[in-house]
Amino acid sequence: MTHQVCFLPGTLALGATKGLTKSKATKENLLSFEDLENLRLAEDLAKTCFEMYSVTSTGLAPEIAYFHIEDFFEGGLHGGNKSSEYSNDIIIKPADRHNLLRPETVESLFVLHRITEDPKYREWGWQIFEAFEKYTKVDSGGYTSLDDVTTIPPHRRDKMETFFLGETLKYLYLLFTDSTLVPLDKFVFNTEAHPIPINCSNMRQ
Repeated sequence: MTHQVCFLPGTLALGATKGLTKSKATKENLLSFEDLENLRLAEDLAKTCFEMYSVTSTGLAPEIAYFHIEDFFEGGLHGGNKSSEYSNDIIIKPADRHNLLRPETVESLFVLHRITEDPKYREWGWQIFEAFEKYTKVDSGGYTSLDDVTTIPPHRRDKMETFFLGETLKYLYLLFTDSTLVPLDKFVFNTEAHPIPINCSNMRQ
């Protein structure tokens, strides 16, 4: 599973409620059985994405993770945080241990918090933000990618992708703002995190 897949929980949640909160969509009887199943899947996937962070020594996710299943297991490739209950379930190979400051997980945490109103998504997002601050912030300014999230101190790459400012930090900011700022039933975010107004009058019924 690559980190980029972690946009999917947010997409599934948006598809289920059309950007409304779960409570409002339920009250208005807008959720089908399939919508509820997609929302449940979205929450399960979001937890998996967060645990890809929590199993590492730095609290930051690798680019790619594998999962210990009945037919596949490689020992000794844990993330370094042996206190995590999932330390033996998530396998991180040496070539995949880098972190590029990607936005997909925090994007989904933002969307799921808005839709479910569950405070755990803010708690997870804050843990991720603190890990970015601790291990990727550069004293002279900016942030940097890491070579290996399983070791402390992690080796720094001296490179910050533009999507960290344009997407990752934007979604973290929105995660902690009031839901009236860029409401999800009135705006859609494109793949570069630009909010685009939804003009419902031009949509076909």
